[in-house]
Amino acid sequence: MKQRLRHLAKWALLIAVTIAVTVGLDLLSVPSAALFAGLVVGIALALPGLAPKRVPRLIGLAAQGVLGVYIGTMVHRDALSALAPDWQIVVAVAVATLLISILAGALLGLHRDVSPLTGSLALVAGGASGLVAIARELGGDDRVVAVVQYLRVALVTASMPVVVAFIYHADRHEVPATTQTDAAPWYLSLAIMTALIVVGAAAGKLVRLPGGGLLGPLALTVALQISGLPVGLWVPSVLVQAGYMLIGWQAGVVFTRESLRAVSRMLPAAILLIVILGVATAGLGMVLAEFTGKTPLEGYLATSPGGVYAVLAIAAETGSGVTFIIAAQVFRVLLMLFTAPFLARTVIRLTERRARRHNRSITDANKEPVRAAD
Repeated sequence: MKQRLRHLAKWALLIAVTIAVTVGLDLLSVPSAALFAGLVVGIALALPGLAPKRVPRLIGLAAQGVLGVYIGTMVHRDALSALAPDWQIVVAVAVATLLISILAGALLGLHRDVSPLTGSLALVAGGASGLVAIARELGGDDRVVAVVQYLRVALVTASMPVVVAFIYHADRHEVPATTQTDAAPWYLSLAIMTALIVVGAAAGKLVRLPGGGLLGPLALTVALQISGLPVGLWVPSVLVQAGYMLIGWQAGVVFTRESLRAVSRMLPAAILLIVILGVATAGLGMVLAEFTGKTPLEGYLATSPGGVYAVLAIAAETGSGVTFIIAAQVFRVLLMLFTAPFLARTVIRLTERRARRHNRSITDANKEPVRAAD
């Protein structure tokens, strides 16, 4: 009984402190505040042994499902139609972004504290919360993935206003607030969301899809959104924030002093690679603008490797083509999330093949007879 009360007290402390930190970070306009708060508070309480040992698997899967549906609701038919005239170059740029991410991840994987798989997942430029949620299931270290992915989002988001003002010299103005009038009642959205999560997760497990708890509901939601059915699906903000917190806790509460030191050692390399990734995608934005006739600013915003909500805010404030930009950004996020499991499998196969080749070479060398001294 005493042990159970101690366990409940740890959960109560974790929840209370995370909510308080989330509110403070929201006031400072920190991106993905709940995820960052969950990660930081989880680490801070885990090190002295004040946090729960882990997040229960079923709760973690529920959080993945909520985030999958939430990401899926970003897809709209009108946004997809905006890409129709230029879909080839948009796809090419998104694939190029993926390849640059993989290369950067491979370089990070050369660090002694980071495995090749973890490095690849940590620098995939899209769907940070989703990738953190499924990193462990794919075989990566979700602690490293969480830190580097959040660092990517934070650095890109923080640098965006500076780049827009001093490089693109964009004029910003107030945007009138809009309200969503076609949203379904909350209870109907909740029922649809629950069905998408349950059916999507079950289908993902049935086809053995890695990260199926996230990608299954995401795929079904995208299909529902582009079907044109007047559903008006939306995810209540409190559930989104709870999902973010759980994903942050999932990585944070398993930190140890040793793993924290390992993560801190690779941060300089991660920051350098994130900066290189940002510069490379800005170059891809120039290519996109040249081929589509968009402005350089629109090309930059459409290819920014993170900070989707900051991108949308700046696009609206500068009078840029919001529909095209969000369509390009959503396509990038979906491409990264659905490619991640196959990327993980490829990295694992290559790593195992290299290990077998190395072991074989050692075995062959050991077959040589040992010559006795004359």
